[in-house]
Amino acid sequence: MSLPSTYADRNCSLARALEVLGERWTLLIIRDAFHGVRRFGDFAAQLGIPRASLTSRLKFLVQEGVLAREDDAAGNVEYQLTAKGIALWPTVRTLMDWGDEFYSPNGAKRVMRHDQDKGLLDREGRCQECGSVIPVPEIQIEPGPGFEPTGSDHDPVSHAMNTPRRLLEPITMPRIPVTGER
Repeated sequence: MSLPSTYADRNCSLARALEVLGERWTLLIIRDAFHGVRRFGDFAAQLGIPRASLTSRLKFLVQEGVLAREDDAAGNVEYQLTAKGIALWPTVRTLMDWGDEFYSPNGAKRVMRHDQDKGLLDREGRCQECGSVIPVPEIQIEPGPGFEPTGSDHDPVSHAMNTPRRLLEPITMPRIPVTGER
């Protein structure tokens, strides 16, 4: 649910950012988009989000320029992070780190590595091997010591998300039409 647009200081950048991102499903959609989820049905299955909510959130994120909607000639629809969406990575990474610190007693749920030299990344995204701050497309994400399989690893999208892979690399599965897809 968005904040009312009648807040006192309409020039507050945090309030405006929260109008776009301050809803639980939104950040989870963005997280999954970083993991390579692109199709409506895959988002729906992965998140367990009501289809009407997913439709609304995707439409809003496209309208805000966080995601781009791509339709091909065969009628397939995919959603992809834009540069504006990719710029959210430090925020997503920081929230994941915070969640790991306070809610994952066995350690990080996911660890990030520099795909080129396999060096672990620190909290600022700096590779411990080469010392560079690594751009999102060169980050490999993999299960960490706190990762706990949920039992949903039987579907191909979950399996792909739970194996080492580069961020933003699309998860491509055979297309199965989904009722209610937008």
